[in-house]
Amino acid sequence: MAVVLITRQGCHLCDEALTALRSLGVEPELQDVDADDRLHDLYDFRVPVVLLDGRIVGEGRVGRDELRRALDLGF
Repeated sequence: MAVVLITRQGCHLCDEALTALRSLGVEPELQDVDADDRLHDLYDFRVPVVLLDGRIVGEGRVGRDELRRALDLGF
């Protein structure tokens, strides 16, 4: 499974999502929404966004339980 966290500097919700993923034993690939025009167009006001194998499994205020369920289901 490829887990990507779309994030930005200074985003406390992004920090919380990263902490939640790490607490589940996942080290996501981090992508900065402000460093990529395509990501910015897609996700600017939606960060953090968690992608699992390219599919959105969480955005905004992402809870640990929500992430655990998505990771357990593998989608």
